[in-house]
Amino acid sequence: MQMRSHNIMTGRMFAGARALYRAAGVAGDDLGRKPIVAIANSFSEFVPGHVHLNKVGRVVSNAVKEAGGIPREFNTIAVDDGIAMGHTGMLYSLPSRDIIADAIEYSVNAHCADALICISNCDKITPGMLMAALRLNIPTIFVSGGPMEAGETTLSDGTTQTTDLIDVMYASADDDVSDEDLLAYEKTVCPTCGSCAGMFTANSMNCLTEALGLALPGNGTTLASHGYRRQLFERAGRMAVQLAHRYYDEDDESVLPRCIATKHAFENAMTMDVAMGGSTNTVLHILAAAQSADVDFTLDDIERISHTVPCICKASPSGDWEIPDVHRAGGICGILGELDRAGKLNQDVHSVDYPTLQAKLNDWDIMRSSCLPEAKELYRAAPGHITSPEPFTHETLSNDLDTDRVNGAIHDIEHPAVTEGGLAILRGNLAPDGCVVKTAGVPQNIWKFHGPARVVESQEQAVDVILGDKLKKGEALVIRYEGPKGGPGMQEMLYPTSFVKGKGIGKDVALITDGRYSGGSSGLSIGHVAPEAANKGPIALIRDGDIIDIDIPARSINVELTDEQFEQRRRELEAGDGYVAHRDRKVSLALKAYAAFARSADKGATRDPDLINKLSGLA
Repeated sequence: MQMRSHNIMTGRMFAGARALYRAAGVAGDDLGRKPIVAIANSFSEFVPGHVHLNKVGRVVSNAVKEAGGIPREFNTIAVDDGIAMGHTGMLYSLPSRDIIADAIEYSVNAHCADALICISNCDKITPGMLMAALRLNIPTIFVSGGPMEAGETTLSDGTTQTTDLIDVMYASADDDVSDEDLLAYEKTVCPTCGSCAGMFTANSMNCLTEALGLALPGNGTTLASHGYRRQLFERAGRMAVQLAHRYYDEDDESVLPRCIATKHAFENAMTMDVAMGGSTNTVLHILAAAQSADVDFTLDDIERISHTVPCICKASPSGDWEIPDVHRAGGICGILGELDRAGKLNQDVHSVDYPTLQAKLNDWDIMRSSCLPEAKELYRAAPGHITSPEPFTHETLSNDLDTDRVNGAIHDIEHPAVTEGGLAILRGNLAPDGCVVKTAGVPQNIWKFHGPARVVESQEQAVDVILGDKLKKGEALVIRYEGPKGGPGMQEMLYPTSFVKGKGIGKDVALITDGRYSGGSSGLSIGHVAPEAANKGPIALIRDGDIIDIDIPARSINVELTDEQFEQRRRELEAGDGYVAHRDRKVSLALKAYAAFARSADKGATRDPDLINKLSGLA
């Protein structure tokens, strides 16, 4: 099969294109002989998860070149959700996912690249790159920048705590925390480069790409600061060239992303996600990725999986284990191994590096006697406790592996951390098209909730209510008009969930929104309510004092209103301002363009293809 770059690398017509490749540093003898490997790098000095990726890009690029490919690195944008959090900057986070996907599609197709390496890390960047890879469907491999080490914070009373970004946000709302201790948190919770410590959205998505089969073992859990991460980057660079040769020289279509990321692969990835209690945002992103792959994987599939898979790995912020603890227990292959022994995985899947799931687990599941020595070595990679934004600062190893499947970081199926899965889909008259809750982060004493609503129409109003001590125990704070269209941008709301904890009422209230919560959120935080308020969802009709009933075991969320009451309120709303938020928020033209095509969360907050096709007039 001819390489995609063949046409511009041969014949008189494209001499100009070749001249430009030569000017960019490509050797003339390589033109037309070697595959062009596009390296999509999301390096950014704004984002600690990406601040080291310029150095990573060089490692990957050199590996591609040594393996016989032509590396061509380019950059995408990256929004740091933690920096954008709590102000209108967060409106740009989710829309950046589409811009990243478009940018990669544009760059790869415009320059006729033959293969793709995606160097991602944080929240919207990995899913944006995943959407692009599945659209393009050329040989592709993912390699993330790796997770950050957890912090160690010593407070004024002499106590030392293991901490992460969420702890400083909790502390900022706690009046009992002194300015001195708050500064101690601020200085120490983020000690290294990498995606924020904990099973937040970034690390959840990097684990998902590994479970999907598009990334190598260790991608989701090997620390950014560890020297073994360099080996992962080098392997990814070499493998991209191998995949290109298999496809173009041997006509092996099995290496293509759409042949790897099948419906069964999506089911396995979501099974793993439910089992580890990943971020609720993974639901949004995996639905969008499936649409990019033309795979019929919907919220109904996620709901089905959530009913049958327990939580066997409860990491921060839902549990006490940190990402390095999960890594020492075997990482994602360790979780997949336990799910495989329980009969929870589809077997007819493969990955970029193995022809079958069993072949991969035989080599990389530390609980199997066949596990490779190099796998056991990789999973001993431990924190170095060196405060630095540089990658590869150490090669610290744990003395042993965590094989305790009863009390360790990863449990077996007979001894789950929580019998219910880590994520659940709820439905009812408040969310007819569904909503999402991270059950792994909800104390079981509030899995059933019954209480009055307190309604606000922005995150800012929610923060004012919480910090002003207006939200009382037993109430449900309903935050609406923050969905994909209504926000617009479906901003992630870590501050409200952090502040209710900081105020000491995190176990006594419910938070409900058509927007999103951070992967760092916990408590009874229910997001992605669909249809959203701006799409005429029932959440637009809720009023202060309405009784909200939530039953996680029954997977239900309802408001105590009759159909007649709903209809009466709908008539009153439409006779007035209609489905418009009552708040002061300026929205840019760029965000309005996003809102014009955005669908509700049950569709992954993706652009509406039918509307685009209709307006474009193109087939």
